[in-house]
Amino acid sequence: MEDLPLEMKDMEGHTPAENDWESRLRKWVETNLVRGETRLLGDAVPRFERIMIEEALKKTGGRRQDAARLLGWGRNTLTRKIRQLGLEA
Repeated sequence: MEDLPLEMKDMEGHTPAENDWESRLRKWVETNLVRGETRLLGDAVPRFERIMIEEALKKTGGRRQDAARLLGWGRNTLTRKIRQLGLEA
């Protein structure tokens, strides 16, 4: 565990629980703010959306209508996000 990057450890130096993504996100934000990074949302939101879209499409076998429903979006919103994020094959 000593070899893990700081942002992958919690405050006590232990690895956060696998499903505790919020703690890992909080640590990522904290670490980047300490480094003086700016525009964190401009980096994090597209990455978050990309992962959500890829996983929803994987779950639905590529069916956009079903993937959009899983994400709580309409099909047109999903299609626009796919285009914006450069996910079209």
